[in-house]
Amino acid sequence: MGKFFVQNFGCRATQADGAALESSLAAGGLLQTGERSTADLVVLNTCTVTVAADEDVRQTIRRVHRENPAARILVTGCYAQRAPQELAAMPGVEWVVGNSHKHAIPELIALAPAGAPYHGNIHLGDIHVGDIFAQQAFLSAPVEDASGDRTRPNLKIQDGCNNRCSFCIIPFVRGRSRGMPADEVVTQVGRLAARYREVVLTGINLGRWGREPGSTLRLAGLLRRVLDETAIERLRLSSVEPMDFSDELLELMAARTRIAPHVHAPLQSGSDRILRRMHRKYRPRHYADRILKARRLMPDAAIGADVMVGFPGEADADFEESRQFIDQLPFTYLHVFTYSERPGTPAAEDPLAVPMPVRKERNRVLRELGERKNREFRQSMVGRTLSAVTLHEPGAALTGNFLKVQLASLRSPNLMADLRIGGLTRDGLREAGPIFA
Repeated sequence: MGKFFVQNFGCRATQADGAALESSLAAGGLLQTGERSTADLVVLNTCTVTVAADEDVRQTIRRVHRENPAARILVTGCYAQRAPQELAAMPGVEWVVGNSHKHAIPELIALAPAGAPYHGNIHLGDIHVGDIFAQQAFLSAPVEDASGDRTRPNLKIQDGCNNRCSFCIIPFVRGRSRGMPADEVVTQVGRLAARYREVVLTGINLGRWGREPGSTLRLAGLLRRVLDETAIERLRLSSVEPMDFSDELLELMAARTRIAPHVHAPLQSGSDRILRRMHRKYRPRHYADRILKARRLMPDAAIGADVMVGFPGEADADFEESRQFIDQLPFTYLHVFTYSERPGTPAAEDPLAVPMPVRKERNRVLRELGERKNREFRQSMVGRTLSAVTLHEPGAALTGNFLKVQLASLRSPNLMADLRIGGLTRDGLREAGPIFA
């Protein structure tokens, strides 16, 4: 196997795992290629957060096997951890490697004989999946082409989750919460600071960084170290659970201009009853307290949330309670998801399923609400001067408060610039002045 190709599905954490795999496979003597069709080894690093994510992986396996039948296919990641036999039975799949064994993939490849194993007439890929809750290894490397712009690398500093939300399969495919050591975080950010203006810190449950037994440093303390010991111009936090936005963390974000004014706190529902059914650890009043404090401390910050519609048992009154709650809070954008049953979770066994047409209609209502709030927030930025990093996409930049700006003149990517905002685009802002052709 001379050439390899890694394709990642899903979240930033999966992208970070994939970047680490690319580095380790290259270190083992394989040559990375940019096309699946020319690869001898195709690694599919999977997501399993929804039914659609699973289907996307299966379609890709079939497509790879059809278009490049000589390629040896290795399926890893969250789907591989959850349902290895299902994937191993697919034609063309030679290895299925769960998150429990992902760190060992280079060794598995090096030791593998030629040809996929068959048992009688039944195809069965070689399965390597173990107890994810015994996993201590931390696999991560900076993702230096985040969102395709190659100017805002993601650095995964936390993995796993100790929560047990009734709808979520992730703890069972990612394992217990664990973090990258603080010294390593500082070193990695320091290296990235030599090449980039902004670094995005990410994780499965980022706010739990530093909560392992024996650790005394929390996320806010880690951010102080990174700011004090590196030259990075801007740090951005990805998603942090609402109750992990402590007073200390919010006050630090407000006080240090090198931290992006951007708060993303998963909500899931604004209904107290539904939050209890979800086994979420906060009530709407707790969530509102954190969001309102963030707005008081950072008047211009981006404030976003993940919201789920159609959870089992969500009556019309529950949805309306959630909609009103969201409407009253100063969100600047929403990520709206339709509930998707995940085998192995308590919610998947709940008999009070919401009909799919109702789920889709509720999704539409909240998306429109999010679009209105985003438009109002963008309108409030007109006439202001905002700090932004120029993107690899020509003529585009991203502000500290998470708004995309169409530039008035072409600038090189990966620069920090102060931009005067002249108006709105369809989904962003435009810099004041004539727009270049």
